[in-house]
Amino acid sequence: MENKRESQANEARLPSNRLHLKQLLLASSSPRRAEILRSVGWSFETLAVEIDETPHPTEDAASYVERLAREKAEAAARLSHGSLVLGADTTVVIDDMKLGKPADEEDARRMLRRLSGRQHEVLTGVALLRKGVDERCLVSHETTRVSFASLSEDEIDWYVATGEPMDKAGAYAVQGRAALFIEKIEGDYWNVVGLPVRLVYRLMQGI
Repeated sequence: MENKRESQANEARLPSNRLHLKQLLLASSSPRRAEILRSVGWSFETLAVEIDETPHPTEDAASYVERLAREKAEAAARLSHGSLVLGADTTVVIDDMKLGKPADEEDARRMLRRLSGRQHEVLTGVALLRKGVDERCLVSHETTRVSFASLSEDEIDWYVATGEPMDKAGAYAVQGRAALFIEKIEGDYWNVVGLPVRLVYRLMQGI
């Protein structure tokens, strides 16, 4: 009897409402974005899409990542029946230069030399598109500042040889071996990994 009463008391203390995370269609093949959504228990399906990621001549980094995020969401929406589509795009910015994924190992070395001993910004654009007769798309971005330690040529060569930089914006993965070189992060850590999930949640509440 006591156990039953204790169980009923515990149930009474639980909130009557439950957090509802709407099912997403993730317009990305990124395993990192998928893992972030899984880590918070967000149900989703994935649909990789191809778009032209060439920057416009006068486009700043924030406008660039927001545009690509929106175009990814729109492309996935045209190919699917999912009702809520998430698009995202990340870039690294230093000296007003956008650093995407390196073209080859030498390009990765060049990026890492530029980041060495300095602070840079990571921007991720997020677009949440609701399909239907009242279609709506909310777009925003998150900015995080990251400070790198000074890297020796041996450290750069070692890191590039691991292969980790090759499919990462800015040629590094903060959640991987590059953690050895990160001195400071100001802002949303998950944004640097590839998806500012708090921003996604906030946009979902307004769509």
